Amino acid sequence: MPPASSTTSKPPAPSTTSTWVETETGNKVSRRAQLHGTQHITLGGRCVLSPSVCIRGDLVRPPPPPPPLPSTTSSTNTNNKKPHPITSVSLGKYVILSPHVLLKPPLRVVNIKAQSLSTTSSGEREREKGLQQTLQYHPLLIGSHVFIGPHCTVQAASIGDHVVIESGAVVCNMAILKEGCRVLRGSVVPEGMVVPPGVVVGGRPARVVGEVGVGWGVGEDEVGGEGGDLRDVWRGAGKEGGVGWEG
Repeated sequence: MPPASSTTSKPPAPSTTSTWVETETGNKVSRRAQLHGTQHITLGGRCVLSPSVCIRGDLVRPPPPPPPLPSTTSSTNTNNKKPHPITSVSLGKYVILSPHVLLKPPLRVVNIKAQSLSTTSSGEREREKGLQQTLQYHPLLIGSHVFIGPHCTVQAASIGDHVVIESGAVVCNMAILKEGCRVLRGSVVPEGMVVPPGVVVGGRPARVVGEVGVGWGVGEDEVGGEGGDLRDVWRGAGKEGGVGWEG
């Protein structure tokens, strides 16, 4: 009989199949998913990234310049510290990304101070100060138990828990989807729109067309279980008839 220590030596390695990888935290990632800038993407656990999903984690806000250091000793200590990677896209638990979903972090135009050199009439060089416009990316934050249907494009600022985005929908730059709302198939949520919690939006551009009923998520045409619970969807991901199935 082997010693007890041999049974608890190492954590389990990520399991692999022909087309899917399952991590130690239960994330199911298709080998055909495209993840750019993985160091800037965080998965909360038990997420599903289906084939042809594209996450643009490489579109990230540049880190701020380090502050000036008062002494040589402090600069030596600071140089030894590694900067933390900046999060570009963050997913909570049980986030289901159907095939051909594109996630991009939102951006906005900001004014930054700029300096330029100019030549005076006497031939001297002088420095001019002004403002320069530039594009700056912000994190895309997605809560837990969120379902995004096939062929959706999402560039929202934030998405709350228990949100359903049906197939073919577009969530434009800096939009905010509150908890428990639903975006109907093919809808376009315009830039900067704030969708209230518990409502249904639809149209191009999207507008409020109803409210999410009590106990929603029950029925053959619904996603997940009651209240939008997506644990059963996660269990069936990659299997015949489930999300991401490529049979």
